[in-house]
Amino acid sequence: MAFELPALPYAHDALADNGMSKETLEYHHDLHHNAYVTNGNAAIAGTEWEGKSLEEIITGTYDASSVAQNGIFNNISQLWNHNQFWEMMSPGKSSMPSELEAALKDSFGSVEEFNKQFSAAGAGQFGSGWCWLVKDTDGGLKVTKTENGVNPLCFGQTALLGCDVWEHSYYIDFRNKRPVYLTNFLDNLVNWENVASRM
Repeated sequence: MAFELPALPYAHDALADNGMSKETLEYHHDLHHNAYVTNGNAAIAGTEWEGKSLEEIITGTYDASSVAQNGIFNNISQLWNHNQFWEMMSPGKSSMPSELEAALKDSFGSVEEFNKQFSAAGAGQFGSGWCWLVKDTDGGLKVTKTENGVNPLCFGQTALLGCDVWEHSYYIDFRNKRPVYLTNFLDNLVNWENVASRM
């Protein structure tokens, strides 16, 4: 069965007051995300990966020895990344659950230090990619960054929070000010309850 574009969990204009415009959502979800669905389905058709889960395809096609990943991985991984991304944001003001706050303090010393490291990872990712808060294989929390469509599944990690730093995610609203986009993402867009539920 072919993968489908999931509907947004909120209206296209629901994040506009928080810094992500309707136009961005229309381009990012309806065009970019949909292209990963279409191209991913075409890439796996007739291959051993047809009928497998997104997670199985991602971990099965990722090549740690290669800088340039294959077309199946690129599209399917970006499909998975975006499925998570929309869920990680919320139109309403989200409060950080106490268990997540405690875990961040335990791993980073403070929530402010986590914010600093997360923003630095996103701002410092050269070119396209993502920055992540992950639950690492040892159970601790860690900030990482990945190039292009690579995600924490490739390293056996659990993605708790991810921010898309491809230009199509922020250029309409913030032009080339990626650090401002990242600050706004943490301050106004993150669904902290969703993040906590992934722990």
